[in-house]
Amino acid sequence: MTKTVTLAELYGERELDVQRKRYLKAIDSYKEYFGGIGDGYRLFSAPGRTEVGGNHTDHNRGKVLAASVNLDVIAVVEPIDFPKIALKSEGYEESIIEIDDLEVKEYEKNTADALIRGVAAGFKKNGYNIGGFKAYTNTDVLKGSGLSSSAAFEVLVGNILNSLYNNGVVNPIKIAQIAQYAENEYFGKPSGLMDQMASSVGGFVAIDFKDIESPLIEKIDADFNSFGHALCIVDTKGSHADLTPDYAAIPGEMKAIASHFSVEYLRQLCREDIMLNINMLREEYGDRAVLRALHFFDENDRVDKLSHALKAGDFPAFLDSIRESGNSSYKYLQNVFSVNDIKNQGLGIGLNAAEHVLNRMGACRVHGGGFAGTIQAFVPLELLKEFKMDMEKIFGGGSCYVLNIRRHGGTEVNKESLFVQEEE
Repeated sequence: MTKTVTLAELYGERELDVQRKRYLKAIDSYKEYFGGIGDGYRLFSAPGRTEVGGNHTDHNRGKVLAASVNLDVIAVVEPIDFPKIALKSEGYEESIIEIDDLEVKEYEKNTADALIRGVAAGFKKNGYNIGGFKAYTNTDVLKGSGLSSSAAFEVLVGNILNSLYNNGVVNPIKIAQIAQYAENEYFGKPSGLMDQMASSVGGFVAIDFKDIESPLIEKIDADFNSFGHALCIVDTKGSHADLTPDYAAIPGEMKAIASHFSVEYLRQLCREDIMLNINMLREEYGDRAVLRALHFFDENDRVDKLSHALKAGDFPAFLDSIRESGNSSYKYLQNVFSVNDIKNQGLGIGLNAAEHVLNRMGACRVHGGGFAGTIQAFVPLELLKEFKMDMEKIFGGGSCYVLNIRRHGGTEVNKESLFVQEEE
């Protein structure tokens, strides 16, 4: 039986009125666009995610710690009796997918159509049921923020098919794997599994990718609200254009070091292998490749430290490891600015300003892939107003997003909870 989550469970009492209005507006938009709505409509939500630890480790089968956040994509949905998915995302053209044709379409690459078709294909490939539906979606997951709006969208579609046609039997891990399949094979982006897993499972999620086919997943039950800090993502307004070679060089250099030992991934080695052969490796592959390999091993260990600290409720130890991760990313992984564009170092400016405001409290680090984009900060609540004001003085109004960790992943939403307040 499909489980549903109430609005209060998803968003908390403080955000309840705002979210209720948002869902009601989405229902009205559905009615207007599709010409009405029946009593059997359903509501769904899938969150964005933030990487907490494990910067650039997943592509070498390492460990990561991620978490779902309180920004999400929501959908108003009705099942239909013929093999078609008609999905209208607010502000975008409608996607219409005939699900009796689930072949990869080259012309659909990098589009929402590809993601929808890919998720449906993934369900069918794994022996699950699929069927048609109409949906209207609305999102507040920020594009280009490192919060992974595409993964949230994929997980949303997976939850719709799971609830409508599979009675909720597909577990969140399998939905995440199907979502990754859609992104890799249909959308054309060779992403790892971290984004989809965090969005699908929810809360803090530790993932070990040593066995990529069966990653070890641990959901960590930590009450972030009890720690007296806000999670801030700061958009430093840098462009990701022309950074593909910078991103590609990181896994490329790590795997080059691994190949020296006749293995494919650094996870098949240990730090001592590097240190025992460091002079030979420096000469053959260069110092940066060696430093990036050393970052990989230390960052893997930090993911365990972060997980243990959360489970123990030891937030000071958690913040120490966040600072260490940021330090390692800057000095050893070297993904805070591009060596091909040294005049633009917005991430470095953001980190310097954040450290100044935090004054040895909280923690900050580069967020996600790096080189441009966003930084992440855990900010004591008493400094939050000053932190946000200082960041927005530099990067503009609305550049500092104050988030929270969401305990639920992709889910169907209990539509009766929309009207509880009105009935009272």
